Amino acid sequence: MDKKKHFYRMGNHSGGWDDLPADSDELDVLINSARKHIEPWLSAVFQAEHLNLLLGSGFTTAVSYIAGAPSTGMAKVAFGTTYDAAIDTHAQAGATAMKRGAANIEDQFRSALALLDGLGVIDAGAEKTLKNAIDTQMSTFLTSLLMTESGIVAGKDPASKEAAQGILQSFLLSFASRAASRERLHVFTTNYDRLIEHGSDFAGLRIIDRFVGALNPVFRASRVEVDIHYNPPGIRGEPRFMEGVIRLTKLHGSLDWFFDKAERRIYRKGIPFGAPADHTDIPKKPVDTVMIYPNPAKDVETTHYPYAELFRDFAAAACRPNAVVVTYGYGFGDDHVNRVLLDMLTIPSTHLVVMAYATDDRLKAFIEKTREAQISLLIGPHFADLQTLVDNYLPKPALDYISGRMTELLKHRPVDPRPGEPPAALPLPPSTDPA
Repeated sequence: MDKKKHFYRMGNHSGGWDDLPADSDELDVLINSARKHIEPWLSAVFQAEHLNLLLGSGFTTAVSYIAGAPSTGMAKVAFGTTYDAAIDTHAQAGATAMKRGAANIEDQFRSALALLDGLGVIDAGAEKTLKNAIDTQMSTFLTSLLMTESGIVAGKDPASKEAAQGILQSFLLSFASRAASRERLHVFTTNYDRLIEHGSDFAGLRIIDRFVGALNPVFRASRVEVDIHYNPPGIRGEPRFMEGVIRLTKLHGSLDWFFDKAERRIYRKGIPFGAPADHTDIPKKPVDTVMIYPNPAKDVETTHYPYAELFRDFAAAACRPNAVVVTYGYGFGDDHVNRVLLDMLTIPSTHLVVMAYATDDRLKAFIEKTREAQISLLIGPHFADLQTLVDNYLPKPALDYISGRMTELLKHRPVDPRPGEPPAALPLPPSTDPA
């Protein structure tokens, strides 16, 4: 990989810079030189038969930054129990095994929940103490997520709010504006917040996921191939696909997912985006009810319901011919996700587009296992800046469609005359005179 701070590789073209010019005119020249290689390549890649978008925590961080709002941190916490040192040691061992570097709050939750199960067998009193500590920290984490959502809704000021909403819509539409006859864009995310759903509401996108129902949507394992069609007026028996439809899979669960132990079902609650922490549907004991799954470190954990269904959807969408996965804000720190991506790339016709703020050891280790021809890269603060990315490098599908129609029309029109010359005569229609 290139050692430059800002680097791109699209097909046979690549380029990079350590520093961006301070002069705006020089920066425009640089952007234009890169755009002529990046935008057409991405336009072609996005027309793949199967298009998937994988979003990590960096996506929420980028939108929060534009809105001038704080984003949820993943830093380690203290549970305040006698088991903290053991939890941290186990969490770090898991993070190291997955080549994720330093452990974060997800790793701590995973280790604490594993310890909670063990204490439930040998010491009920210690189990209750640890459970209360986990509930406290998980409630704090949920509150932080809600504060991030609220900050995006309100914005630092009206201009920041409008900018964040506009960029969020434009980003999603760059991927979702596919012809209705093509397979739907499938969005996967490891985030617990509802930013994708929030942006889809603004963009007028309809979401298809595994939840069925209006008042209390229930997670179903049987509604995989559901889609949305309509019958055009005056046409019978020929339903057409509706435009503006995407599929959504939240691989690690969601803020508004709840597990009903009595019915053994997962529900989605109608918690408003950016709701206050004291909202009536925010649980006081989230360990028992909230379906937030920390990173699994062992394969056996991914077989637990509904992980099996979620990751089956991910593998089925990615690991097939002519599939493309585009990542943004994903740090390649989840081994179970990386394994699916590597399996996908064993199919020669698949492609992976990586948009990242920097190249760390995890990304480098992943790319070393792949073939260069199957990886496109947009690396660095310049290319990962959401505003710059949307304004300059992501394709505009609607414009491409109109430009294509214009090109076809011009092919069938006579050549424009030179100044002072009469227009070229149109060819006469074939004669129908029998003589």
